[in-house]
Amino acid sequence: MPRASEDRLIVALDVDSLDRAAALVDALLGTARRFKIGSQLFTAGGPAAIETVRKRGGEVFLDLKFHDIPNTVEGAAREAVRLGAFMFNVHASGGRAMMRAAVHGAHDAAQTLGLPRPLVLAVTVLTSLDRQALSAELRVASSVEGHVLHLCGLAREAGLDGSVASPHEIKAIRRAMGAAWTIVTPGVRPAGSDSDDQSRIATPRAAAAGADYLVVGRPITAAPDPATAAAAILEEMRA
Repeated sequence: MPRASEDRLIVALDVDSLDRAAALVDALLGTARRFKIGSQLFTAGGPAAIETVRKRGGEVFLDLKFHDIPNTVEGAAREAVRLGAFMFNVHASGGRAMMRAAVHGAHDAAQTLGLPRPLVLAVTVLTSLDRQALSAELRVASSVEGHVLHLCGLAREAGLDGSVASPHEIKAIRRAMGAAWTIVTPGVRPAGSDSDDQSRIATPRAAAAGADYLVVGRPITAAPDPATAAAAILEEMRA
């Protein structure tokens, strides 16, 4: 687990332009140095979004949740290495073969290019889903926690480094997977803030007790002063 709170905070750049992303990174560097680039920004700006963060000295968690046939995911993993991401993720529901392909692609590309291999994480159950949706819409019979643990087990068998999971599953995952398993937690909201479209959330203090990395978006990026908002979250994590 990273020790310093500022190393554990990942700011989600879920914005619609490279200019907006660059402005946020410029405002936040010195308070935060790790940033998540997801589907919205990557679709708007492409690989230049990663370059925008990295040329300013930031590190990138590439949150594209790869979910495709193994050969396609292996190729995507190679590109994630080439682009310099320190971490990326795949959907565990793609199965063991797909996840193994992601790890193989990342390892092979890192060796070929002489770059560090990014952490490869499994996305288990999205934080916007609750037990009712899991059962009624996706026809998954187990509880959210049970399904999360099942997918984590598959991911470990496939050679992945950790998982993305809601704050509600942190303790169960840590018990089942051990201290070496990397846990990245979205759905983090400061005490008293709006939950937006997240169903399974926790405060920074609660999430920091067990997760390695905390992903925070709108409470920072939509704040009048993003750096002040990030500093307050770091203080809450330290508490």
